[in-house]
Amino acid sequence: MLASKVQSKLYQGKEKSMTTSTEDKIKGTFHEVKGKIKEQVGKLTDDRDLKADGKAEKKEGQVQQHVGRLKKPSQI
Repeated sequence: MLASKVQSKLYQGKEKSMTTSTEDKIKGTFHEVKGKIKEQVGKLTDDRDLKADGKAEKKEGQVQQHVGRLKKPSQI
């Protein structure tokens, strides 16, 4: 919940000036980093669910970054 509030503040007023490919890359990076943090906290606390959530979010972020790289400005 807190992360989504932080994320929305980061993008507030900037979405209109960014292309969707750039936006996907930024959001993907954010989710990948957040996933890495969750995964490490899960390892440290021996919380399998948190570790799995972190891995999944990291993968989602990597996919979103890849989608952003594949998009071309002419496709928008």
